[in-house]
Amino acid sequence: MGRADRDLVGLTVLALLSVRPAHPYELHRFVIDTHKDYIGGLPRSLYHAVDRLARDELIAPVETSREGRRPERTVYRVTEEGRAELSTRLRRLLEQPDGDTKVFLAAVSLMGCLPVPEAERALSTRAATLEGAIVAADAHIETLGGSGLPRVLVLEVEYDRAMKAAELEWVRATLAEIRSGRITWSTETNAGQLDRQ
Repeated sequence: MGRADRDLVGLTVLALLSVRPAHPYELHRFVIDTHKDYIGGLPRSLYHAVDRLARDELIAPVETSREGRRPERTVYRVTEEGRAELSTRLRRLLEQPDGDTKVFLAAVSLMGCLPVPEAERALSTRAATLEGAIVAADAHIETLGGSGLPRVLVLEVEYDRAMKAAELEWVRATLAEIRSGRITWSTETNAGQLDRQ
């Protein structure tokens, strides 16, 4: 997973602007109001992300306005390159397990930016990877257990396996709900959430 993938603030900006154009203050309010707690350093981190994304031409200014004595506000929109980048990064974060749970939390939080079938495929890939990791952990635990090591030295491997198993259980349950139609979404649903702010 590359450094850009871990830019959770930039990813969130791309996701929110994929719903509709907005200025950074609106994005900041939405992040606060929806408790996107995986984002730190607000508001500065958000404004830096906007500058970086604009420089990389993943977002573009639509208009700049000023009300009274207030500072100018520039409204941004996501570009086609930004939409492609959002989809690629979001799919990768959903597919690839990572030791940092904050990364997966962010990906799940923004999953509604992907079409349902893409999100389902990404979560299915994650489930298969987790299954493989659990099998490997079981083999490792068995090897360590047979080596005569005190169990206290095996606990970290057991813990890691338990965390992967819990995540796999959640991913499987979520996939079942997506496949049954109990969880579904559309761009209109996401737009409505941002428009309420």
